[in-house]
Amino acid sequence: MAESSVPASSRRTVLACACAAGAAALAGCTTYNANNGGIAGGQPAQSSSATPANGTSAAQSGPPVLARTTDIPVGGGKILADQKIVITEPQAGTFKAFTAVCTHQGCIVNSVSGGTINCPCHGSKFSIANGSVVNGPAPSPLAPVSIQVQGTSIVQA
Repeated sequence: MAESSVPASSRRTVLACACAAGAAALAGCTTYNANNGGIAGGQPAQSSSATPANGTSAAQSGPPVLARTTDIPVGGGKILADQKIVITEPQAGTFKAFTAVCTHQGCIVNSVSGGTINCPCHGSKFSIANGSVVNGPAPSPLAPVSIQVQGTSIVQA
């Protein structure tokens, strides 16, 4: 059987570019703030009638519900291990979401307490407000994930 004519370095380059594109797509994080009726910064929230507040619809045409607003404690958060997302509520009515994958060695964070998102592997801690590194060895913040609040449901935007 003939060997591939594509050098390994080209495959690595393609994979690196794909990862960079994915990270760039996540960089457009939207934060919902129920206290000002919309997206952080006072802009009005986009609403959708496709998914009612209870997260169900006859055709299930809207995005799946990640969590209920009541599932997220103020000053804390909830880790969705299957989706690799952590949703936080740093202030009452303000919801943020980040990737649950630690930027140090790719472990999944396992707790949210004391205002930080915590990685069990090497002790990295990230801010629940913006995903920034509070305690290393993680070299960079958790990537934001775009979410929307629809009634009492939190969905991925």
